[in-house]
Amino acid sequence: MKYILIPIIVVLVIMVVVSLVRGIIAFLHSTREDLQQQGTGPSPNQLLQNKMMFNRIKYQALAVIVVAILLAISR
Repeated sequence: MKYILIPIIVVLVIMVVVSLVRGIIAFLHSTREDLQQQGTGPSPNQLLQNKMMFNRIKYQALAVIVVAILLAISR
């Protein structure tokens, strides 16, 4: 079972890093016009940034759950 959970943790960590980098890139692409919009709703860059940061949180939670399972099994 440990041999299955460890690669899952590695894959989840890679997904967290990819989501984090994509979110940071979307943040860096936001322009002054995006930040100064008044009442027109979020820009596509802001939506992408929000989506990537939500994905990062989701993958981190899954990684923590897998680590908890691994710790429970190893005891």
